[in-house]
Amino acid sequence: MATIKIPLDPRDAVPAASNFPTLDVVAGSNFPVLGLDFDATTEETCYFRVRLASYGSGNLTLTIDWYADTASSGDVIWGAAIAAITPNADSQDVETKAFATAQIVTDTHLGTTGQRVHSVDLPITNLDSVAADDEVWIKFYRDADAGGDTMTGDATFLGGQLSYSDT
Repeated sequence: MATIKIPLDPRDAVPAASNFPTLDVVAGSNFPVLGLDFDATTEETCYFRVRLASYGSGNLTLTIDWYADTASSGDVIWGAAIAAITPNADSQDVETKAFATAQIVTDTHLGTTGQRVHSVDLPITNLDSVAADDEVWIKFYRDADAGGDTMTGDATFLGGQLSYSDT
């Protein structure tokens, strides 16, 4: 049994028709930091497309690496949903495919340093009948307009990974 890990890079994000997070490069003192800046008051969304090679069974896990642009406290709510299509088998129109119900996870800023890197796992249990070698679209967002998202300022998505079992 192996765990398959697919990296998700901010540069690979597909923009939503509206309310897309800003792709930002911060110079930094010693190296540039690239990320997607998700607003504190507006739900902003992006999409990733991956192939689930050798998917076996079970839930998916989306690991999210992020930092606060200016805040040093508060909670951030991240959300994700998937839409799966089996090539050469599903007759579903790719342009009208619906997403399964989204999952959310709340992560609390650990305080004291605004640009401190945080990592949180978001389990994806609404699998949309995913099967091995499916094309999967991931809808990814900060649920900033939810009552529990209390962190002010942007939350910057540094990247992440989608992981799953091959058995």
